[in-house]
Amino acid sequence: MRMVDIIANKRDNKELSKEEIQFFVNGYTNGEIPDYQASALLMAVFFNDMTPDEAANLTMAMVNSGDQIDLSEIDGIKVDKHSTGGVGDTTTLVLAPLVAALDVPVAKMSGRGLGHTGGTIDKLEALKGFHVELSQDDFTKLVNENKVAVIGQSGNLTPADKLLYALRDVTGTVNSIPLIASSIMSKKIAAGADAIVLDVKVGDGAFMKTEEDAVKLAETMVRIGNDVGRRTMAIISSMEEPLGYAVGNANEVKEAIDTLKGEGPEDLTELSLTLASQMAVAGGKAKDLEEAREMLKAVIADGSALEKFKVFVNSQGGDGSLVEHPENLPAAEFHTEVVSEEEGYVEVIDAENIGVAASVLGAGRQTKEDEIDLSVGIMLKKKVGEYVNKGDVIAEIASSTKDVSDAARKIVSSYHLGSEQKQTKLIKKIITA
Repeated sequence: MRMVDIIANKRDNKELSKEEIQFFVNGYTNGEIPDYQASALLMAVFFNDMTPDEAANLTMAMVNSGDQIDLSEIDGIKVDKHSTGGVGDTTTLVLAPLVAALDVPVAKMSGRGLGHTGGTIDKLEALKGFHVELSQDDFTKLVNENKVAVIGQSGNLTPADKLLYALRDVTGTVNSIPLIASSIMSKKIAAGADAIVLDVKVGDGAFMKTEEDAVKLAETMVRIGNDVGRRTMAIISSMEEPLGYAVGNANEVKEAIDTLKGEGPEDLTELSLTLASQMAVAGGKAKDLEEAREMLKAVIADGSALEKFKVFVNSQGGDGSLVEHPENLPAAEFHTEVVSEEEGYVEVIDAENIGVAASVLGAGRQTKEDEIDLSVGIMLKKKVGEYVNKGDVIAEIASSTKDVSDAARKIVSSYHLGSEQKQTKLIKKIITA
């Protein structure tokens, strides 16, 4: 088999066989296929797309390129959730204990943030002492005991994806639906879950800017997951404004705790219940979504979801008392109010720009080596649909320095006011097999 023939086949829009895709992935991972040939194939895929079978075969070839997490020793149906990333996206911190409170095992592998979106592990580390460096045996033990644990991403998980993503980044082939889908799904499948619930974000603050592209990505991932034996479904959710009010690590932990108490923002609560309902049904604890939602509301109301969060934090070395006293979470030295320079209804909040403003303050990182400040962030005071008078406070900045003029300007420019009262539709679509 020759790489040049594989490139020519895809160039001519022919369907690649499982063996051809495996040859490419193995050869590139082993260093036998040069960058220039891999780049040529990626560009051919970018222009000619992939069939569902090709996408599934590419996904599994990347899964088999490295380690896979074995969750077979964990009792029950293991359910995972993945978000394509957004601003103020705190759902994992809510979902993990919420679903675990129903005795659905949540064995989750999460990552750190890069750019304008925060990472789950970064947020959890705002809880003093919390760590994700667990052995496979300890990870399994914790999930069997508590129904929930979170670990960091394995160094040798899907090495082919790491290599191909880096190449896509410098060859203009990132925005290819089958390549995005296979990248995401290879990591989820290698992480060992039996069922996968996907939260595909769409809007200004998301990777997918249009609903059409978000639906296509979701459908591709759902098809891949189900084709390889994982029960998979997807929610298309809005990122046309930040989720909730909190942006920044300690800020978002506080908001997650409020949500587990039943006192969280309406949009974060609704999205969490929607995703958790799907997880509960997939995990076999509810016969339908309506029953699942009632069960989830019950564990919030009786405090067991919040208690599960505390147990989860303690079990991974964190200070569980912070769940009861979130006021003791890392706190910034300075607080600055940002006021509106005009009046009208909030029609749009540029979520990506808000995320960038938080990153400027130190809440995010531009390279993986950057240190982040867990205490800094932004609390929005006005959301889409609310009326703002000139001089009203639209956000509050928590910072480690007095000069926050750059972040404040970004926040002001993120708010677009008008004469029309608009409401954001949070859940755009649900896609199942």
